[in-house]
Amino acid sequence: MRAVRLEGPGAVEIADVPGPGAEDEVIVQVRRVGICGTDTEIFAGRVRVSYPLIMGHEMAGEVVSVPAGSAHDVGARVLVDPAASCGRCDLCLAGRANLCRNGGLLGRDMDGVFTEYITVPANRLVPIPPEISEKASGLLQVLGTCVHAVKRLHLLPGQVAAVVGLGVSGQILAQLLRLEGMDVIGITRSEWKRDLALELGAVAIADPSEAAEVVLRHTDGRGADLGVEAAGYEATLADTISLTGIGGAILSYGTVVTAGRGLPYYDLYFKELTIHNTRAALLGDYADGIALAAAGSVSLEPIVTHELDLSEAARAFVVAASSSSMKVLMKV
Repeated sequence: MRAVRLEGPGAVEIADVPGPGAEDEVIVQVRRVGICGTDTEIFAGRVRVSYPLIMGHEMAGEVVSVPAGSAHDVGARVLVDPAASCGRCDLCLAGRANLCRNGGLLGRDMDGVFTEYITVPANRLVPIPPEISEKASGLLQVLGTCVHAVKRLHLLPGQVAAVVGLGVSGQILAQLLRLEGMDVIGITRSEWKRDLALELGAVAIADPSEAAEVVLRHTDGRGADLGVEAAGYEATLADTISLTGIGGAILSYGTVVTAGRGLPYYDLYFKELTIHNTRAALLGDYADGIALAAAGSVSLEPIVTHELDLSEAARAFVVAASSSSMKVLMKV
């Protein structure tokens, strides 16, 4: 079967690899896969992995084979939880399998989902109802991680959230916060991404150069009740801290891995800010996200800017790195 295999930094090929054969696991035919920031970092060689590696962790597909006694039916559409967990460590037993001490991520720590078929334990599948389109299904994994992040917060209707970074996760987080009754201000340099945020429910948008003025105007000078960093840079995290008012909270969603000018540490002290970090998701988060998408409470299709074939993987990574793209999906 075909698979997108990374041979080294920046070097992918469409390889012929053995098909699945585990009799005690579910076999899923992959339908849609998505490229995310982790994938682009792995592709560029900035995340250490073992080569060769079948890439990818975001996918939706269809069950084609099940072991005896499985609760899943052949033909069912499913999302695959890409985080492997042991089920035995202290964190797993505490209900935090997303932080498993012995776990890993498909497409990073083990072969991933950029292929035609995968085998997966039955307890890592979440059903996808027919109300969700194939196009939207490619965003369900990142939706689940955003749902997980928002669950960590203590929010009140009428509060103001400043979302810094309006890529895929920023657009989804903005919608989820709107569902919580918050007024969302979207902040990014990209004009078309700002316009999309308005279409999806933001009350205001701003370029970073005018963000402070816009946030203060919408909060009577108090600053945002919640600052959301959704770009993954130290500089944008610093900006998020600056935009958040006294007694507020920060959601650090983006994965910041490099240092730069530093953070406004005095602001953290003076404002007594609470910082929430977030990582991955739990099965229940995926199920809750899927329910929201099925009900039409969040809009996913407008966030997809490109759909390519799996055979175009090398081009897909180039497109994903361009400023004209948001979510890049591949059809399998």
